[in-house]
Amino acid sequence: MITEYAEVEPKREEVDSMPGPTLIEFGTPWCGHCRRAQPLIAEAMAAHPKVRHIKVSDASGKRLGRSFKVKLWPTLVFLRDGKEAAKLVRPGRTEEIKDALSKIE
Repeated sequence: MITEYAEVEPKREEVDSMPGPTLIEFGTPWCGHCRRAQPLIAEAMAAHPKVRHIKVSDASGKRLGRSFKVKLWPTLVFLRDGKEAAKLVRPGRTEEIKDALSKIE
């Protein structure tokens, strides 16, 4: 499981062309909601090792987050072959993350 948020975000064109299942997690390391969600995400991802997990440090003015209409952290965007299949904002239960992961794998 990735623990650090990447400061440099991929370009939307790169994300749109990623094959297979991908989870993009938008947040920041200092966000309390993001920190609380980490064990939930880790537990859900443990059963889905083939899902690519990208953590992006988000802020106003960051293009990738705006292109996915991110307003609150963490926001989890679940993609299958570059197409959005589900989105969760501030998930509070492992089950809801597992349900979203099942839509992309």
